[in-house]
Parts: sequence; C-alpha cells; structure tokens
Amino acid sequence: MGAALKLYEELLDAGEDKRRAKLIAEAFEALEARYPDLRDVATHAHLRETELRLLREIEAIRLETKEVEANLRKEIEGVRLEMKEIEANLRTEMREIDANLRKEIEGVRLEMKGIEANLRKEIEGVRLEIKNVEVRLTQAIHRQTVWVILAIGGITGFIRWLDVFFK
Repeated sequence: MGAALKLYEELLDAGEDKRRAKLIAEAFEALEARYPDLRDVATHAHLRETELRLLREIEAIRLETKEVEANLRKEIEGVRLEMKEIEANLRTEMREIDANLRKEIEGVRLEMKGIEANLRKEIEGVRLEIKNVEVRLTQAIHRQTVWVILAIGGITGFIRWLDVFFK
C-alpha cells in the first residue's frame, strides 16, 4: 500500500485533532527524509542549462586541442627539418674532415718516404765513410808496419855495424 493511502487510513482512525496533526507531521518528516531539500534538487531546466554549458566548454576544449595539435605538428615538422639540416651539415663536415685527413695522411706518407730516402742515403754515406776510414786505417797500419820493419832493420844493421866495429 502507498504512503498516501496509509496516511489517509491513519487519519480516519485517529479521531482527535492532536493525533491527526501528529500523523501529518510524521508524514511530512518522512517525506523530508525521503527527498532532499528542494533548493538542492536540480530541475530539468537547470540540467539542460548545465548540459549546454558543458557542451560549449567541451567544444572549446576540442578547438583548443586541435589548435595545440596543429601547432605541435608544425613544431615537430620544423624540428624534423632542422634535424635533416643538421644531419646534412654533419655529413658535409665529416666528408670535409675525411678528405682533409686523407690529404694529411698522404702528406705524412710522402714525408716519411722522403725521410726514409734521406736516411738510406745517410746510411749509405756512413757505410762509405766507414769503408774509407777502414781503408785509410789499413794503409796507415801498413805504413807503420813498414816503418817498424825498416826501423828494426836499421837497428839490426846498426847493431851489426857496432858489433863489427867494436870487435
């Protein structure tokens, strides 16, 4: 049975006015407990107004999101182009450095060959000089040997002469 029908029956059975007033007050209290304050209850118009306001805000956020996305896409494309430029510049620099290093290495190789040739010439010159010194030393030794032999021969002859003369 519904609450209104129950109240009606209780009012009929109540008899005196105090009792009826108490039943009516209890019914209002139950109603108030069951339903919140009417000022806090949103009406259909309030809900529609809130819905429209939220829809406008959502649409504004969507537009803002699209703008941000477009700006980010432009910025990303700019960064990509910048990266391609940097990459191209780095490749060019690397080629230049590679070419310079190759030239420098070739120069060092030529310089080393020149130094090697000069050292070989110097070594050959030192060898010739050593042979010349060796030949001169051998000749000097031969001359001294001849002088020593002549001196020994002279002394031997002088000793014989003395032996013959003083005997």
